[in-house]
Amino acid sequence: MGIFQEIFKRIEIKYLLDETTYRRLRERLENIAEVDRYGESSILNIYYDTPDYRLIRTSLEKPDYKEKLRLRSYNIPTKESPAFIEIKKKYDGVVYKRRIDMKYGEALKYLNEGAEAPKDSQIKREIDYMMSYYQGLKPMMAISYDRIAMFGKEDPELRITFDRNIRYRTDKLDLRYGNTGKDILKPGQRLMEVKIAGAMPIELARIFSELRIYPTSFSKYGRGYVDLISKEEVRKPLAIHDYETIKEKGAVAYAG
Repeated sequence: MGIFQEIFKRIEIKYLLDETTYRRLRERLENIAEVDRYGESSILNIYYDTPDYRLIRTSLEKPDYKEKLRLRSYNIPTKESPAFIEIKKKYDGVVYKRRIDMKYGEALKYLNEGAEAPKDSQIKREIDYMMSYYQGLKPMMAISYDRIAMFGKEDPELRITFDRNIRYRTDKLDLRYGNTGKDILKPGQRLMEVKIAGAMPIELARIFSELRIYPTSFSKYGRGYVDLISKEEVRKPLAIHDYETIKEKGAVAYAG
């Protein structure tokens, strides 16, 4: 495995763009950021949750602290390809991500069959604890999308990503099926995420203001889940009052 970053701490701000705004913004970003060496690539995820979707239901209630567990690969993996197991936590508006890498086949055995991980580490023990704490964690939803990632020319800590073709599915929960499933975004839409260590760069904030680009609340997993329960596709759906509570606390932004 190559060298990769195991721990992230940053602020993530999300925006929904239509095609025209996206193209205008890309022109304005030419002096600020450039596309990384991967160009556009597919990012494939499987989210682990309890059978009653406890993790995402808690997340949609917008608590001060929330966490998710996912398996990720960049492009369609083989059993020997690198994959990443990630704990993503958010506390008081700050995102903390901790991850370990292993071969995709090893990751499936570790997460789905209870096999030992190839190597021990502090982050691996945190994943073990999370799987023990939330009894019954298993693959519940695949989320996939095509991403263009940019980094700041003067500030490499600045990351800007653009995601399109965001899709979810609750069957075929194997990353080898690629970016397939039901579309989450409307045609022509892209989800932009700005990832910063501290304050928003002044020039970037000015561009967003001039183009009338405003932050939005958006969770890919949350959006897929709300779509799922709205169509009564969950085996044990929430009671109607629970569904209304989720909408009142912010999921209405996901369901639009």
